[in-house]
Amino acid sequence: MSEIILVGDRLLVDPEEGERQTASGLVLPATVSERDKVRGGRVVRVGPGYVIPNPEFSESETWAPSRDSVRYLPLQARPGDFAFFLRKEAIELTFQDHNYLIVSHGAILAIIREEPEDLLEKLDGLEGLGDLPG
Repeated sequence: MSEIILVGDRLLVDPEEGERQTASGLVLPATVSERDKVRGGRVVRVGPGYVIPNPEFSESETWAPSRDSVRYLPLQARPGDFAFFLRKEAIELTFQDHNYLIVSHGAILAIIREEPEDLLEKLDGLEGLGDLPG
């Protein structure tokens, strides 16, 4: 099976699709949400981060253990987060018959991250998971 490897500060996002319901109960078709400037989706994968120079790298010290010339500053977004991002900055991609978006980390406006307690509450309702260490 193939695997997507993201480079740099990019994220693979599973976009939120379809109808939405407003706070007053109106159901908006997908064509209305296409006019919004902001879009949302679940982060599936993240790239290694921003490339920065490695201060420990030196070509002159041949006796020293080899080190990479660059390091990566990790991204704030993590897999599982829900991200709001600028629609015009997203690039559509179809991989294994599923539509995804590639979004630069700089295009993200906000992230919703569920707290571990919230995730545990959701898992309590699932059967067969009671024997997990925790």
